[in-house]
Amino acid sequence: MGAGGNIFSVPPHAPFLETLARALIDGAVLPGWPRQGPFWLSDITIFLPTRRARGALADALVAALGGAPMLLPDIRTLGGEDPSEEPFLPPYEAVALPPAMSRVKRRLLLAQLIGKWLATRADTPFSAPALGGYRGGPNIAEVLALADSLGTLIDDFAIAGRDLSDLEAIETGQLAEQFLANLDFVRFIFANWPAILKAEGEMDASARTTALLHRHAQVLPKIYGERPVIVAGSTGSMPATAELIAAIAALPRGAVVLPGLDTGLDPMRTDALRTDRNNPHGHPQYGLVRLLDTLGVRPEAVETLGPSAAPRTEAVRAALVLAPETARWGEIGAGIDMEAAAEGIALVAARNPEEEARAIAIAVHDALANHRTAAVITPDQTLARRIAAELRRAGINADDAAGTPLHLSRAGRLVRQAVTLVVGRYAPVDLMALLRNRHVELGLGRAHVAPIGETLDLKVLRGQRPGTGISGLKTIVAAMVRDGDAGARRPLSLEDARDISALLDALDDALAPLEALIEGGAFRPAQLAVALDETLMRLRTGEAGGAPEPLEGEAELGALLETLARQGERGPMIERTTLPLALDGLMAGQSVRPHRPPHEGVTLYGRLEARLMTADRVILAGLVEGVWPEVADPGPWLSRGMRMGAGLEPPEKLHGLAAHDFEMAMGAPEVILTLSERQGTGPATPSRLVQRLEGFFGADRFKAIAERGAVWRDLARRLDLTGQPPRAETRPAPTPPKIARPKKLSITDAETLLRSPYDIYAKYVLGLRKIEPLGADPDLAERGTIIHDIVGDFIVKGHDIAAPDALDTLMGLARTRFAALDAIPARRDLWLSRFAQAAHQFLDFERQRDARVAKRHAEIEGEWQFPQDGEAFTLKGRADRIDLMASGKLEIIDFKTGSIPSQTDMKDFFAPQLPLEAVMARGGGFDAVPAADAEALTYIKIGSKPDAVEPTPFALPKNGDLDTAIAETFRRFIAHISKVLMQDDQPMTARVFPKKGQRFRGDYEHLARTGEWALTESGEDEGE
Repeated sequence: MGAGGNIFSVPPHAPFLETLARALIDGAVLPGWPRQGPFWLSDITIFLPTRRARGALADALVAALGGAPMLLPDIRTLGGEDPSEEPFLPPYEAVALPPAMSRVKRRLLLAQLIGKWLATRADTPFSAPALGGYRGGPNIAEVLALADSLGTLIDDFAIAGRDLSDLEAIETGQLAEQFLANLDFVRFIFANWPAILKAEGEMDASARTTALLHRHAQVLPKIYGERPVIVAGSTGSMPATAELIAAIAALPRGAVVLPGLDTGLDPMRTDALRTDRNNPHGHPQYGLVRLLDTLGVRPEAVETLGPSAAPRTEAVRAALVLAPETARWGEIGAGIDMEAAAEGIALVAARNPEEEARAIAIAVHDALANHRTAAVITPDQTLARRIAAELRRAGINADDAAGTPLHLSRAGRLVRQAVTLVVGRYAPVDLMALLRNRHVELGLGRAHVAPIGETLDLKVLRGQRPGTGISGLKTIVAAMVRDGDAGARRPLSLEDARDISALLDALDDALAPLEALIEGGAFRPAQLAVALDETLMRLRTGEAGGAPEPLEGEAELGALLETLARQGERGPMIERTTLPLALDGLMAGQSVRPHRPPHEGVTLYGRLEARLMTADRVILAGLVEGVWPEVADPGPWLSRGMRMGAGLEPPEKLHGLAAHDFEMAMGAPEVILTLSERQGTGPATPSRLVQRLEGFFGADRFKAIAERGAVWRDLARRLDLTGQPPRAETRPAPTPPKIARPKKLSITDAETLLRSPYDIYAKYVLGLRKIEPLGADPDLAERGTIIHDIVGDFIVKGHDIAAPDALDTLMGLARTRFAALDAIPARRDLWLSRFAQAAHQFLDFERQRDARVAKRHAEIEGEWQFPQDGEAFTLKGRADRIDLMASGKLEIIDFKTGSIPSQTDMKDFFAPQLPLEAVMARGGGFDAVPAADAEALTYIKIGSKPDAVEPTPFALPKNGDLDTAIAETFRRFIAHISKVLMQDDQPMTARVFPKKGQRFRGDYEHLARTGEWALTESGEDEGE
């Protein structure tokens, strides 16, 4: 073992790789090795923790050599904290090891076993932060997550050198029933897993890595002899890695360079870090002290490379001391230059992650503009993607070490859209999501698919509900061609229908492999992979079989599907309902690195990747609890106490690694700490690391640190501002020329003209019409339209009110109309059953007045023209019912399934529809109805209460009769026409007289931006 003369440490305030390169060139490391000629470096082997560090060290050596021609050392990867990462060691195969089992295969095998075990248990609760916590039978995605956690437990035992026998050391007397059951299952897995691996001819990646490291440690003298070997940057967190480091230290020319060891640790503090009762596992030096114990070296015997002391490093180490030592913070701080320590640190406390990402991007852009390098370190992959997106606003492509999760990549989204469409039986929203994906070509070419898809959306799907599957879509297209518009807002031509049918045929062919798999019942992941691969190829095929453009994540998805396809009968069974969850679970843990050339001056690191890297400005992002450090989750299988009883490290060891990474990053020349005050939908707690700094530096100094960071936060908030002071939006009041204003209105527009002329402007001047939401559930308005059509059909088709089978006839019409909801059978049946009660009362109402009615007219169109301000103005509309009475006069009826106008609105002339219909009827505006005065205006509410049919006569003004009310309504209407529609200078103002208590938004309120200037939701506006 090394006695300390060949053990070195690079402090946080020195750039690790540059310091190592200079020490190697200058002879501070390997002082006895001759350094002459161009080849002296080539016999040196250097082991580093990560692949990224290898390239960075090579660059640092080239810079340190000053351009002198020289062969570089043999730089290899030792492996970091990822047990599945196989070390890049020299070949030595005394006995060939079996290949490593892929993560995908192990996940499927374990999920299969877990699924069988869960099937034997009626109620299996699991609650772990990593899984979100749930109770009852886990779904397939949760089973796959359980398989990953069980695999991690297997890795933990392999890395720690533990086995099945160590489980017997767990005290079971006080365990809950669930953990006892879990322990039994873990014993079963550990007992049988070696046989499963042997049958597969493979071994766990972690066990293979451990075996390679053990074997290499044993043969190091034979491989290297007197040649120099350096291991640098590793904390030896894996016991096998620590053993290899110790073996290198024992070589004649072996050297160890540790990252950030506190060489000032005295024996008392070192002993405290070895004592479990002090809970030392979250301390940044815990892992290094354990490694020194393996090396047989005391901290003070380790030589420091680079500057030995720096105020900030001293302060950070003091802030992160063990809990009992925090009582001595005042004493410790007295020996540190606190002002110098705080200089160069800034804290950005953003309101939310979006603002945090924007502030970081601005800080990075500022560094690059001043010809400085910048690095962002965050374990939060979502935050890293946000930062990368913000940087792209400035044309900066950051080198994102974590990449994009596969399921969020373009290829991942495409395959998920296809699965969602098939599983959801071609729901309109899912259909258009897939057709609008610019990578879907279907053998027709994107230039063909896109416009036909828009035609399908706007002319077929809006306001209609096709049946399930491609056949349902084709049926509705055929019906629209056969029956006209079939209720659609836009006509469908024969050419449109042919194009849509061809598109649907191509889509049907592309999704056929997936459809066939799902319709065949339950299936394995391997079968799913084959179907998805074929489906993806057919979706992507260009026109005339041309090659599609490259797709982000396609290579990674292809590799995953290829691996899955080789798994045969392995893995849990998947069904239609569980397929989307299963697909997400199968893609979990896979990432896609961006293929864009990154900007050389900025990198987004994960904590492990950043351990040995540095930059002029380092930003530590996502510093909230649960992210940095992560949750100390023991997993759902064994509790913390059970793990320690079996000889494993507690999960708080992760906190120690996070604290060490934090300490190392804090040594950069300039450090910006960032956090968000909210995480998800709730408040976030600042990281304990930040809280420790705040406690140590004190309120005043930390306030100065926060003020420095506030500069970046304030810039982020100002980035999208216009430069003008904020002001409230004013009520819109456009003034189009008279010639552009409508000279024809519908009866239903009359009330709109009185209440909100802006809506008339939007509808007729701008020509805007509401488009029905795609795939929306039927609402009460649609129910009302259907009921209007039913009672109208009964009269239009001449059915006899008094006939014995009148109810059967009416219900037959109802079933025909409600068939429009066949795609939603539950809603259709509910509304149909409710209408049955109203049908009885409707017939009773009609029979009671039958003797007074000479002829009924339903759903009758009308148009009436009259002069206004020297021009002809037209009033048009459809009346629900106009009945010619025995008296020779008319009764005009409006059926309502919602609320009828209030008595106040009727008396104040704000319910003009029925009076204006009476004016039109008197003027002969309805061709089938003889011109006559109205004797009654009636609202009939058709509801679902016991009184399903409620007639309400039109409320008249005080001391007024019906003729007076009709005349006054018409006078006010034409006055509004004259003022609003026949003048050039009259503003068409929004919401002049809004309806109080209206519970739904108008069609144009978003265009009028009502929420920006309206005072209250009740409809009371400014100035009213």
